[in-house]
Amino acid sequence: EGCPHPLGAVWIENERAFNFAIYSKAASAVRLLFFTPHDCVSSIFTYEFDPLRNKTGPVWHARVALDRIPNAVYYAYSIDGPGVEFRPQKLLLDPYAKEIAFPPAFDRTAAFGNDSNAGKAPLSLLPVTGSGFDWEDDCSPRHDGDLIVYELHVRGFTMNSNSGIEPPRRGTFQGVVEKIPYLRELGITAVELMPIFEFDPTEPNYWGYMPLNFFAPHHTYAADRSVKEFKSMVKALHRAGIEVILDVVYNHTGEGDELGPTFGFKGIDCWTYYMGSGDTARPYADFSGTGNTLNCANRAVRQLIVDSLRYWAREMHVDGFRFDLASVFSRNPDGSIDFDDPPIFGDIGSDPDLQNLRLIAEPWEGNLKYPNYELGEGRAKPHFPGTSWRQWNDRFRSAVRHFIKSDSGALAEFIMRLYGSSDFFPDSLPESSRPYQSLNYVDCHDGFTLYDLVAYTTLDSWNCGQVDGDAGIDDAIMSLRKRQVKNFFCVLMLANGTPMFRAGDEFLQTQYGNGNPYNVDGPLTWLDWNRLEAHRDVFRFFSKMIAFRKGHPSIGRSTFWRDDVHWYGVGRDVDLSGTSHAFAFCLQGSSVGDKDIYVLFNAYWEPLEFEIQEGDGWIRIADTFLESPNDFTEAPEPATVFVGGFYTAQPRSVVIFVSK
Repeated sequence: EGCPHPLGAVWIENERAFNFAIYSKAASAVRLLFFTPHDCVSSIFTYEFDPLRNKTGPVWHARVALDRIPNAVYYAYSIDGPGVEFRPQKLLLDPYAKEIAFPPAFDRTAAFGNDSNAGKAPLSLLPVTGSGFDWEDDCSPRHDGDLIVYELHVRGFTMNSNSGIEPPRRGTFQGVVEKIPYLRELGITAVELMPIFEFDPTEPNYWGYMPLNFFAPHHTYAADRSVKEFKSMVKALHRAGIEVILDVVYNHTGEGDELGPTFGFKGIDCWTYYMGSGDTARPYADFSGTGNTLNCANRAVRQLIVDSLRYWAREMHVDGFRFDLASVFSRNPDGSIDFDDPPIFGDIGSDPDLQNLRLIAEPWEGNLKYPNYELGEGRAKPHFPGTSWRQWNDRFRSAVRHFIKSDSGALAEFIMRLYGSSDFFPDSLPESSRPYQSLNYVDCHDGFTLYDLVAYTTLDSWNCGQVDGDAGIDDAIMSLRKRQVKNFFCVLMLANGTPMFRAGDEFLQTQYGNGNPYNVDGPLTWLDWNRLEAHRDVFRFFSKMIAFRKGHPSIGRSTFWRDDVHWYGVGRDVDLSGTSHAFAFCLQGSSVGDKDIYVLFNAYWEPLEFEIQEGDGWIRIADTFLESPNDFTEAPEPATVFVGGFYTAQPRSVVIFVSK
């Protein structure tokens, strides 16, 4: 009969058998098929579930002894039931499979229509019997005020031939391991891996945001095609003091709408897993902008998500999650929005394996026709219901871009973002939000790289000259572009909140103005490590600014700066008029055992003389107008001490002082 829990395939050592359990409330018949590596067409053994013996509630379950399937490596389901969504000729993936294999004859087109896809379908791997992984003394590092998130794509990080990684390990978890010395030199304290859930390798889906499964890592990201390689990467990063955060997609899958393929969920229990629209012509609700929306309010789907999170936390030692299009979690099954108490947040918050993990939300959805924007906490609706979750702050991104670009009317909001966005994360008594909940970023995978923001002109970017790209620019334009990149990074490192930047920004990685290469797997999206040597000065500045932030706890506090910060203009008072492009602030550090910090921002295109308003002497640490290595002072000399008076901030520059 087997057991209805846990879901998925589990090896029972003392019985030398596998237990299988799958949720399908609407199914009328379930079959379990087993295959060998040499024949993915003909099942060596097929088990027909008897609903009187093998079904408890909505869960179908069976226990199969190893001696009945001695050569089997793969398994799949075949499920029938009422409605056109059930396609009993299709081989279906187990939603709880921990590894997935694509046979040599895999064909995406076979997943469409009603015909059999035997031999051409992805298959679930049986759990490996009697093996384990030695985590040794693995311990998750924990960074708070010094948390600096580095967003990277596992494949794109080391796939380029100039990455210094040997071909078999390029674009893999092992490639990330071999770059750990580089990550430590840069100084970041957490990597946020773009989606690594298994997806169809033949679909144009380079970014990975079209998952087929929520447990199995993408097979091509492991040089040896094993789950152990992911675990080895996590263990190595932990030993280096680096946290591992996964960008996870629980709002939709790669099965698309009624015109899309059937790999698993559709053929197992479609309207449990997906939200319906009520429109017979277009039956799938699409709040993700990808064709379907996961029905996150359904208790079976909530269990699936929590089980997936628990697996990655408990078995894979992951330290946190960034949830793609997390506002979908607020949707009720009918598409309405529950801002008060969506049940999945309680499920996640009450799970002991998840309570101390980093939870980061992208607090909006992907379909512009049905906007649901939830940035903020504890405010009037809308707001994101995940209490104390960090949230990607696109308002920070926009405000910083416009201010550094010298747009008019940008200063007031820029100051608010620098302070920690207390308008979205208020620290008044009812809300008691924290500034670290604002995940600050200027760029990410979605959009221009940091260099492209200063090399191509759009509404919120500027090429710093007359032409887009690098062709035909002179040294003066390149110098200005580097200065603007350093200005952006200064803001990111000086702002209260949690900073994040994308891999390659530290050496001016470019995508040549392509802001949406989600389907491009090639040199355009792979890091060009030759640029590291060409722009070593920028890398140096980034690493020094990271070290500066980590060395000054007064910046990234767990509380807002409040009375410890004083705002000034070029004189005593800040000019908040629409034509103002400059201001200064002094952050007093004595309350947290730190030195005072004084910063000048000049986003104007002419030099401005600032009157220093506090202190009897300051050591200049950084001036982005100066060329490397003078842009960041390695060991301050007496000449860098300025007593009272004035300092001229050059055009489009940031100047940083610390108290002597």
